[in-house]
Amino acid sequence: MKRILIFSLTYYPKFIGGDGVAIKEITDRIDPSDIEFHMITLRLDSTLPKVEQLGNVLIHRIGCARPNPSATDLKRFPLHYTKALFQFTAVLTAYALHRRYHYDGVWAMMAHSSGVPAALFKILNPRVPYLLTLQEGDPPEYIEKVMRPLWPLFSRAFTRADFVQTISNFLGDWARRRGFAGPLEVIPNGVEVKHFAGDPIPHEGTILITTSRLVHKNAVDDVIRALKFLPKDIRFRILGVGPDENMLKELVQKEGVSERVEFLGHTTHKDMPRYLHSADIFVRPSRSEGMGNSFVEAMAAGLPVIATQEGGIADFLFDVKRNPDKEPTGWAVDKDSPKQIAEAVTEILGNPEQTKKVINNAQKLATEKYDWDLLARDMRQKVFGRVFNLS
Repeated sequence: MKRILIFSLTYYPKFIGGDGVAIKEITDRIDPSDIEFHMITLRLDSTLPKVEQLGNVLIHRIGCARPNPSATDLKRFPLHYTKALFQFTAVLTAYALHRRYHYDGVWAMMAHSSGVPAALFKILNPRVPYLLTLQEGDPPEYIEKVMRPLWPLFSRAFTRADFVQTISNFLGDWARRRGFAGPLEVIPNGVEVKHFAGDPIPHEGTILITTSRLVHKNAVDDVIRALKFLPKDIRFRILGVGPDENMLKELVQKEGVSERVEFLGHTTHKDMPRYLHSADIFVRPSRSEGMGNSFVEAMAAGLPVIATQEGGIADFLFDVKRNPDKEPTGWAVDKDSPKQIAEAVTEILGNPEQTKKVINNAQKLATEKYDWDLLARDMRQKVFGRVFNLS
């Protein structure tokens, strides 16, 4: 049995993004007698235990915390600064835990949040293999700007890695530009296909839906602006929370579409299929994206998907006009283009036969390439097996 230490800025049960989902979906499918996973992550919420076993991961929570913090609290003192301190406190914790557990390898989830402590650990323990996973959704240029104060260490997050796994070709190219010259494997995030399968739930009118953090990169504002180009019986449901929530609510009032937009807040992964099956079209015109689990979840649920082809989205969303050499799986729009979103909605509603064909293509792609059972197997064989010398 191998013992692997994961560095991850946040993890279950709160403040979960695609990276946290990926860790859980993968580790839950790895035999504990094969690999025992440990993790160092931020505590943030003082009601959570400092040490806890969740699934196949023994979690060690560190850093400042307060009772039941909101997403807004994470932007305030002291929780905002504990994220920066994680770059150094995590490696100190890892050093102490390594003396006790003698890890066979370390796994950093995202370069900008966990690459620095993993690289420092690697410098201190050069014989311990280091795996870096890239799941970043923000533009690489933005990430590099944010990490400029720690630039030498951030660079080593890439160059010290023994192996890099990315969720898209876009992020693989970024790893090469950052100086990584070793073995690299692209294994995307996925979806539990059976969980999202199901029939549509009857409802009135046409409902657009998005599931995303309410941040600038996810461009929820563009969907709100698109409503003025669409009939008044078309409504928009927003699942998610984030720092842009108040700004988006103000935009809804400014655009005069308050009766057509619903903010439904945080929704559990368990309840997500019900909301998707109660909608007609999934829309998320991201300004940047490492990959995006939500798109594939919507495809698995049988919804037509409108998105940009920014970053990793281009790996799976193919448009009949923009990608004539591929079977279409969605409708592509340019970023910052509310009118194109409206045109795509109109095209979907006006061409039911073509829409059904695209939906079928997308569901087939989700089933054959993005099911978590397949991806966890690939992670075990193509990544963990090679990096950590598993038999």
